[in-house]
Amino acid sequence: MESESNSAPFIRSDQIYRTYWLYWRLLGVEGAYPMRFLLDLMLNFFVTFWYPTHMIIGLFSERTMKDVFKNLPFTAESFFCSFKMICFRLRLAEIKRIEQLLKELDERAVSPEERLFFHQKTRSVAEFISKSYVAAGIAATVTGTASGLFSSGRALIYPAWFPYNVQATALKYWISFGYQATGASLTILQNMANDSYPPMTFCVVAGHVRMLSMRLTRMGHHRKGATKQLIENIEDHRKLMQIVRLLHSTLYVSQLGQFISSGINISIVLINILFFAENSFAIIYYVVYFLAMVLELFPSCYYGTLMSMEFDKLPYAIFSSSWLGMGPRYCRTLLILMQFTLAEVGVKAGGMVGISMNAFFATIQMAYSFFTLAMSFR
Repeated sequence: MESESNSAPFIRSDQIYRTYWLYWRLLGVEGAYPMRFLLDLMLNFFVTFWYPTHMIIGLFSERTMKDVFKNLPFTAESFFCSFKMICFRLRLAEIKRIEQLLKELDERAVSPEERLFFHQKTRSVAEFISKSYVAAGIAATVTGTASGLFSSGRALIYPAWFPYNVQATALKYWISFGYQATGASLTILQNMANDSYPPMTFCVVAGHVRMLSMRLTRMGHHRKGATKQLIENIEDHRKLMQIVRLLHSTLYVSQLGQFISSGINISIVLINILFFAENSFAIIYYVVYFLAMVLELFPSCYYGTLMSMEFDKLPYAIFSSSWLGMGPRYCRTLLILMQFTLAEVGVKAGGMVGISMNAFFATIQMAYSFFTLAMSFR
């Protein structure tokens, strides 16, 4: 028993979010270091505000529909990245409150079984999600910059507007190229902060709900202290529901923007594949971009569904506890808790779209419907 306990260290959910808070420190939003406020101000203007603006103006300067549709996905992605960045920044206090509640729930996981489950099933998966976004961000930064560097002539990474003639001198071109490369890298960093938080948090919350199920199942096996266990588990359930309410408030607008952004980009990429792709390499590029847009939704939708499924299992965990032979007061309290756990739990983007696999498959269905409609006009 001692060896099993040693193999299951204490749970610390905050360690999962170390990379996430590193993103915010690099963006000048969090942390205490010299010139942070100046860095924050510069990034807000030159990246969050001006970067999508100069791409939007450049988009309206395009003269052919082909160029418009070719550049629209990147412009939309940049705009919605800044939109989500603002939404998350305004909700940082709620994100910190969620982390504090998770720390309090960490302290409730005292059995080796719970700790082992968390480290093997929850923490490992959440850290894999975080590392996957880091790998994707690095790959996107390298390939985006390389595509501009190795293109023929003095080509920018993305067609955009500058208040001067970019091609006038080599100095002006490299200043413009450097701004786009740096801005694209920082935009990707913003996207990593925006997109990694929902699936990681859904995964951690699902793990805590499963551990609550374990504690509920163990209730009543020892009559001494059974009422105290029940009250503590009721408090744990209250904290989990508070986390869900905070998540609903945090993701209310940002995830709605994510669904809109994915819908727009999927539709436009399909138009590019059907009408504007000039060769097989262009088709392969757009297909990969299409899959990236679809899979961007998958982690949040999958772990949102997993979290809801774990909440759905709570009534069975309560029923599986040793409640036979307990006093009427204990049983009444148990029934009240069971009634609370019967409510459907989920997070909805914009109060309309549930962050679940239903939304993911609806996005796929929309893409397929649009594909068949576009094929009829080809």
